[in-house]
Amino acid sequence: MKTTNRAVRTPGGLSVRLDVRAFVVVLLLLVAALAASVVLIGTGDFPIPAADVLRTLVGQGNAGQEFIVNELRLPRVLVGLLVGAALGLGGALFQSISRNPLGSPDVLGLGQGATAGALTVIVLFSGSAEQVAVGALVGGLVTGLAIYVLAWKRGVHGYRLVLVGIGVSAIVTAVNGYLLTKSDIVDAARAVVWMTGSLDGRDWAQVWPLLGLCAVLVPLVLGNARALRMMEMGDDVSYALGVRVERVRLLLMVAAVLLTASATAAAGPVSFVALTAPQLARRLTRSPGPNLLASLSMGAALLVTADWLSQRAFGAEQLPVGVVTGVLGGVYLLWLLVSERRAGRI
Repeated sequence: MKTTNRAVRTPGGLSVRLDVRAFVVVLLLLVAALAASVVLIGTGDFPIPAADVLRTLVGQGNAGQEFIVNELRLPRVLVGLLVGAALGLGGALFQSISRNPLGSPDVLGLGQGATAGALTVIVLFSGSAEQVAVGALVGGLVTGLAIYVLAWKRGVHGYRLVLVGIGVSAIVTAVNGYLLTKSDIVDAARAVVWMTGSLDGRDWAQVWPLLGLCAVLVPLVLGNARALRMMEMGDDVSYALGVRVERVRLLLMVAAVLLTASATAAAGPVSFVALTAPQLARRLTRSPGPNLLASLSMGAALLVTADWLSQRAFGAEQLPVGVVTGVLGGVYLLWLLVSERRAGRI
């Protein structure tokens, strides 16, 4: 499919450039994510055909199906979709702001910072699941603030942001190791399970806060997509085009940190989704720029597919979804390394 750009004019006279290929890719990814969600809802000890799942979702199922679908499985799937979308969008923002494909929350240490917050609550206070989620959110925000402050020098620039993030990540990882050594066996086991990244036991209590945050942040980010695209040409060009660079950068970094920290609070530090989703989306759309919607859709599709694999691909043994995303992400990075070497770029 060739990349085709078309200008779409609204009745009010506003002209919008439409990348047809990117639009089709986003549409197909959303369809794939929803189809995988329906299959995942029907998967389990009591399998439900896809047609019955759809009927139940519109209120036409029997009492047993209503309970299994709406109370047990739907919240988990919705958390998976929202977490994947938040990580994909957050990863795209960080990679675009840093202008570095490695500038993702996994590398910058935001996941480790959220883990530190959660471990503090688990190890020092034996907190509840809700308190652990709040601790993870606070830990991610504090880490993001620390990275921004340390990387500031008449502005925040890509390589400095990545280097500072790697340094902060190493420090926070050491803190996490220390917290684990100071915990008793019960808290340590609970912490390790949380650190793996899992959707087990997720219910509506995790859905609503994450949905509300995404409902606010996603339109805010998309509304600044044009400015973000201009910033990829460099700060001087962006200033000349009327973009308030540092204000937009700070706003989008705060949004990216909130998206990443809230996703980690809901499901634990699910690895590699924020790193690989934007790159896979860019390869599919073949479009320059941040590819925000495509990255969001790719993240959602990746996570629900990985959750299905974690439940069905290993027989009776169910794995945390973070294990599967880690394997898939590692395979992708190895493939990327080999392909780049064959192309002579490394």
